[in-house]
Amino acid sequence: MFREIVLYGAIVRYANAAFIVIMSGFTSLVLSMRVSVETCVARHVGDRKEQQDRVVVLTHPSHPGALLIVLADGMGGHSGGAMAAEQVMLAAHRGFEAFTPATDQPAQALDAVIRDAHASIRMSRVSSEQDPHSTVVAFMLYRGKAYWAHCGDSRLYHFRNRQMLARTGDHSLVGELQRRGKLSEEEALHHPQRNVLIACLGGDRSPRVEHGSCGDVALGDRFLLCSDGVWRHFDDDDLAVILAGFTANEAAQRLLDLARQRANGGGDNVALAIAGFVAAKG
Repeated sequence: MFREIVLYGAIVRYANAAFIVIMSGFTSLVLSMRVSVETCVARHVGDRKEQQDRVVVLTHPSHPGALLIVLADGMGGHSGGAMAAEQVMLAAHRGFEAFTPATDQPAQALDAVIRDAHASIRMSRVSSEQDPHSTVVAFMLYRGKAYWAHCGDSRLYHFRNRQMLARTGDHSLVGELQRRGKLSEEEALHHPQRNVLIACLGGDRSPRVEHGSCGDVALGDRFLLCSDGVWRHFDDDDLAVILAGFTANEAAQRLLDLARQRANGGGDNVALAIAGFVAAKG
């Protein structure tokens, strides 16, 4: 069976690959020194019948150096989850094309993308018998600074070399119990209600959107966006070592291989995106 790796439009086919890399490549930016951002996204259906995770990397057509990564984990029976996640991808395309730095702030642009996706998913509920919902985590790089936003339990991690600088908080029942000090990290992973979300897109309530940002990105920075089909199988130290020790493409392959191995035949859909800041060539 053939999988595809897409390198900014150039398609290379690999036989019997254990994972699917949708895009990988380099975008050059000039910060305090010359640094390239190496991006890679990957998905695997896991042990499910349908892939309901979606992920995309977008570069802005008019603003060099502007980058958007969006990941969505869809939920809902009879393909409703896939439909919801697709609405998130469509909103990402619309929102990023409309992004105008002269008048728009990156955080506001991310918020608009998420709320547009929420409205689109709710409209799709009216025209179908499905009950679509989705998580979302979005990352924007602009002028050498990073911004992110999320709703649900898909995560963003920020590592600098092997040090974790940021991790989004899950909008889930167990996440809330952890924040109140009533559950440990290990207890949350095995809690019988670990999949219950308290916020997502497509529900009756307005989405709970949380934002984060960092100053200038630096050589050695790694950003990981992933669905719960990935992060459930790794602790923070695992991720730090893998992301620091491999290229984005190699790290994606290792994370998917280990997630599949550790799922032991009961794995969820898997989706991830990596943005790594490396020394530019030449």
